[in-house]
Amino acid sequence: MTSTRNRPRRTAVALVLLASAATTGCSADETAGGGYDFSEVEPIVEAFIDEHDLDGAGLVVVDEDEGIIGEQYFGEFDADRVSLVASASKMVTAGVLVRLADQGELDLDQPIAEYVDWAEGQNPDVTVAQLLSSSSGFVGLLPEAAYGPYICQFLPTAELEECAATAWNTPDDDADIAPPDTEFRYGGVQWQIAGAVAETVSGRSWSELLEETYIEPCGVESMGYNNHWTVIGSGGFTYPDGFDGDTSVLPDTENPHMEGGLYIDPVDYAELLLMHLRGGRCGDTQVLEPESVERMHTDRIGEVYDGRTFTGTGYGFGWWIDRDDSDRITDAGAYGAVPWLDLDGGYGAYLVLEADAELGAELAGQLYDPVESAVTAAR
Repeated sequence: MTSTRNRPRRTAVALVLLASAATTGCSADETAGGGYDFSEVEPIVEAFIDEHDLDGAGLVVVDEDEGIIGEQYFGEFDADRVSLVASASKMVTAGVLVRLADQGELDLDQPIAEYVDWAEGQNPDVTVAQLLSSSSGFVGLLPEAAYGPYICQFLPTAELEECAATAWNTPDDDADIAPPDTEFRYGGVQWQIAGAVAETVSGRSWSELLEETYIEPCGVESMGYNNHWTVIGSGGFTYPDGFDGDTSVLPDTENPHMEGGLYIDPVDYAELLLMHLRGGRCGDTQVLEPESVERMHTDRIGEVYDGRTFTGTGYGFGWWIDRDDSDRITDAGAYGAVPWLDLDGGYGAYLVLEADAELGAELAGQLYDPVESAVTAAR
């Protein structure tokens, strides 16, 4: 089943493909209008859903010039389905910090302790750039996600800045801390600290920062952050059974989870990808400076300390950098959401499952080539 949301778009082209073509009698090319034919994608996704007994999937493809050029939804998914996206939150979180740097409210490369009172004392050299590239030396998610000294990052009853200050200043992690910019340690409380820095230097809450960074300029009204890990589902890394898109089941929190708490619908996430393709611009608003967007997409760990991730890739600010195909960057999440950009090709896509990271990566791997072929053929 394919559907689309009936709302004004900030993009130049909004297309509904394949299933709508079948029901209206139009060919795929006629439905696409611009000649985009994603007919090779549908059977791949349908077969994958059937094989793994999934509820469905969503795929939105974007072009930097034409906007949204394809939407496909399968099973229970449609354009308005709000999903938890886990670590596909990271590039979104990083963008808030980068915007504050663009505005002169913080310096990504200066020690945080120089301008944040609660960061004085411990970890005197750690910078925001190191936090956003998982290179700060704090203990990451692996091998122990529920690392005792940092457990507040998963507690919706905590407060963001208090949690960050506790993690920053605890002596209980002293034996496990590494010097900054010496190794890649994926995720963990360093991202919570980054969010707290944003609140501290701006004097605004995370929800207020989201409003001014994304929601108002980009029209992405479905988005928000929560801290759901201990509230619904198993608290693990498969999609929680307790969430079907109804955000009212999520408790109010002053401790939104920075690296994995985003919820959003497929079209709105696609708008964020367009912002990245368009050099930080949403509509007529320059949200991020083009140089800052480029920095987010750059393999920082490779450039700064010759680092590499546990998968052998590079890493920027929330983006995984494929060193074998350096134009492709991704920000995949534990629940199967996989956004990707082809920077040279000027297009991107957002795949969303409600499953797990392994299945998301497997399906995305099957879609990279047919999506690229469809985009290239239409140009």
